[in-house]
Amino acid sequence: MLRTRYPLETARLVLRPFEPGDLDELHAFHSLPEVTRFLYWEARDLEQVRAVLDTKVRQAVLEDEGQVLALAVVWREAGVVVGEVSLHWLSRRHRQGELGFVFHPGYQGRGLATEAAEAVLGLGFEGLGLHRMIGRCDALNLPSARVMERLGMRREARFVQNELFKGAWGDELVYAMLEDEWRARPRADGTRPGDGLSAGRPS
Repeated sequence: MLRTRYPLETARLVLRPFEPGDLDELHAFHSLPEVTRFLYWEARDLEQVRAVLDTKVRQAVLEDEGQVLALAVVWREAGVVVGEVSLHWLSRRHRQGELGFVFHPGYQGRGLATEAAEAVLGLGFEGLGLHRMIGRCDALNLPSARVMERLGMRREARFVQNELFKGAWGDELVYAMLEDEWRARPRADGTRPGDGLSAGRPS
């Protein structure tokens, strides 16, 4: 089980559960075709985003395998939700999880996705006690692949034309990291992930 004190704070970001008031900022990037190009869903209108947000608001705790933790990513400098990250608990027995992230293109290129995704890896390994975490993306989604490579995740597989995706056969890349690799990997500031993740102020 993972029950975390919020907000989680990194150098530039605040990660917190979604709130009903996030509707407009979530819609700002869920409505963009360039954002959904490599996702399983299409660009959403305001009412569709409202329904999605209603689900995300309830995804702040992981109690069992199969559940997803969804967090809004607020760039402290701008004071707005610039993206979202997720942790999918794949298996309790095998201690497996999956990392996910989606960001507004207007805020890409600043390393924010990498910073937020690193925090999610910390939640998985340090908070949930996972042994292995994976990340997946379309082989054409080079920005997402580069994020996972910057995190130190290994590219373990390229599945060739493994699914019919939006009308065409697509390749899928799978990246992974083990708990030991996470603990041994230095951060950019020279500290190691095992030193702990700032959990911000308790509510």
